[in-house]
Amino acid sequence: MDALEPFLAKITDEDKQNKLRTLFTHILQEFPDLIPVIKWGQPMFTHHQTFILGISVSKQHFAVSPETPCLNQFTSEIEDAGYSYTENIIRIKWTEAINEDMIFKMIAFNLEDKSEVTTFWR
Repeated sequence: MDALEPFLAKITDEDKQNKLRTLFTHILQEFPDLIPVIKWGQPMFTHHQTFILGISVSKQHFAVSPETPCLNQFTSEIEDAGYSYTENIIRIKWTEAINEDMIFKMIAFNLEDKSEVTTFWR
């Protein structure tokens, strides 16, 4: 988690900072083998040097980036949660609850689906 603190420290809104800190903590509690890193200025979680999940922030929302093949597996759950999404990201408004179960399922999917991947991206 220490690796993500410089990123969190740049978020000036304490509520937003705490929301992401809680999410990051829960991800690492659920998946202790993930490695938190900052690449290209964004927090990411990796496993065996392979991208598993990324997060980015904007004024109105934060985005979860699991890569397109993973996102495509979860479009129904994303829609059921009421989140907007594109081919590459899921937007979660700062005012919305975080569906951690869905995010955990995405992480589990990527861990399984990318278990043999030897590159950072698919």
